[in-house]
Amino acid sequence: MTHASPRLGRYALGAILACIVVNLLARGLFKLGGPLATLLVAAAVAGGLALVFRWRCGRRPFAVERRVLVGLYALGLGLLYAGLLAMMHLKEEPGSAGLLLFAAHYTAYPLLAWFALAPERDAP
Repeated sequence: MTHASPRLGRYALGAILACIVVNLLARGLFKLGGPLATLLVAAAVAGGLALVFRWRCGRRPFAVERRVLVGLYALGLGLLYAGLLAMMHLKEEPGSAGLLLFAAHYTAYPLLAWFALAPERDAP
């Protein structure tokens, strides 16, 4: 089924919810942690987002859709990460290295989504 104008906010919200669920499973049930868990979860959600978009729309996202979708996804996750950072500050102020690591964990999600939603390349 092809939709002329996909509702990108719904895709972004679905991906954010998937991040929460997959993180809970990976970190809680499977006891994964650290950067490896973040990369696995971010890659799984980004791949799932790209697959669902292609399945529902019958195509890859256009360049503008890709920018908006990744932007909404990054914004939503950014709000969640800001809340997490605020809770971290209440407990104990993280140092510069902690903030850098925190930013790297956050950045993995929109970056991998950007790559997963890349347009098809023309064959030479």
